[in-house]
Amino acid sequence: MPNPILPLWEYIPDGEPRVFGDRVYLYGSHDRAASDVFCDFKLKVWSASVDDLNNWTCHGDSFKPRSSGDRKPDTPWTDHELFAPDVIEKDGKYYLYAYIVGSKGAVGVSDRPEGPFELLSNYKYDTKVGDDGIFNDAGVLVDDDGKVYIYYGFTESNMNELDPANMYEIKAGSYKRPVIDDTENVPQEQRFFEASSPRKINGKYYMIYSPCVGSRLAYATSDSPRGPFIYRGYIIDNGVDYPGGNNHGSVCCIKGQWYVFYHRMTNSTIMSRRACVEKIEILPDGTIPTVEMTSLGFEDSLDPYKLTPAEIACVLKGGCFVTEKDIFTRTVTDITDSCIIGYKYFDFGEDFTNDGMTMAMKIKGGGAKCRVRVLLDDPENGEEIGSIQIGTSDGVYTAKTAKVIGRHALYFVVEHGVEGWTAQYFEGRRLFELEEFVFMK
Repeated sequence: MPNPILPLWEYIPDGEPRVFGDRVYLYGSHDRAASDVFCDFKLKVWSASVDDLNNWTCHGDSFKPRSSGDRKPDTPWTDHELFAPDVIEKDGKYYLYAYIVGSKGAVGVSDRPEGPFELLSNYKYDTKVGDDGIFNDAGVLVDDDGKVYIYYGFTESNMNELDPANMYEIKAGSYKRPVIDDTENVPQEQRFFEASSPRKINGKYYMIYSPCVGSRLAYATSDSPRGPFIYRGYIIDNGVDYPGGNNHGSVCCIKGQWYVFYHRMTNSTIMSRRACVEKIEILPDGTIPTVEMTSLGFEDSLDPYKLTPAEIACVLKGGCFVTEKDIFTRTVTDITDSCIIGYKYFDFGEDFTNDGMTMAMKIKGGGAKCRVRVLLDDPENGEEIGSIQIGTSDGVYTAKTAKVIGRHALYFVVEHGVEGWTAQYFEGRRLFELEEFVFMK
């Protein structure tokens, strides 16, 4: 399944991937299309077989701070939004750690990784905990010796040790700050912001987190679960083409292949975030080379001869964005002169003897004519294989393109096509909306 990896009407940001048994589970916040706030009031769990990552199952609302219908809230002391949960397994039980806005948070327990989770307790402590004890965006690590560590914080990198006997009580004297340097002594692109996600990989401790600058996932490593964690680089960077806002996610190994799970924004807001994934590599020295944001998800390549929905674009430049118009319709909208829409990567194949192909675009017209240039691999200097003249009305527009073989990124570069002294009046003019496209041999 390409990015985003869940059904296109589903919005799961802040994803924590966990493999339990023969399934991978994705725990995260829950956004809504066109919302003006982060997250809502439910934990919605999705999972897939490790043998079939293209088919995800929704397990429903597994934990809710707010009542709905006949269902009472799982947290009787608060009904605020649930942010960035994590779930870990210990001794055959599955423990949920949920940050709830304005609350000290909650710990739930279940016999099943998908839940539903029964409230166990809020956090208990008679000791220093930091961050006002709210455990913002908590991530939990069960070490090989049975000790349990919880990492959390907003602009403060905190940790405590949990009592493994009950999994919610903070052990006295275990508090530490900073786990990752959160002071002005380090550059902002390295400094801890939030989104702690601990992992132990090949005997080394990793902390995946959101730094203070950029829509990135950074990582730091340590030889001890108590740190200090030393900045090593960043795993993925959404860049500046999507609306601002930080990133949140983590890494997971599925049948020997490592992935980074992250989110990217839609609807031209920093809300309405959707779950995405990229393949990564962890080198023998423990480093994780930075990967680019693509349309691939779990796919090795996209098929250009099948309908490609516009909303899987991984490059959006010039102000255009993906928006959900209704449950069935998501387009790239606000397309103006000089906008760039990109997809990575298509495999056009090798056995292709025709002189050319036909490309078709389904669009919603904006009442203005324009031209879309089709380029391979680079939106500025790549090979231009053709162009499509777009009319004023809704419809399917086609054009002949050059023969293409092999694996390529694909870019659409939009031009209003007006020349002369009147061209200035077309700058910023909304030209059309892109719904889907396909190549035909």
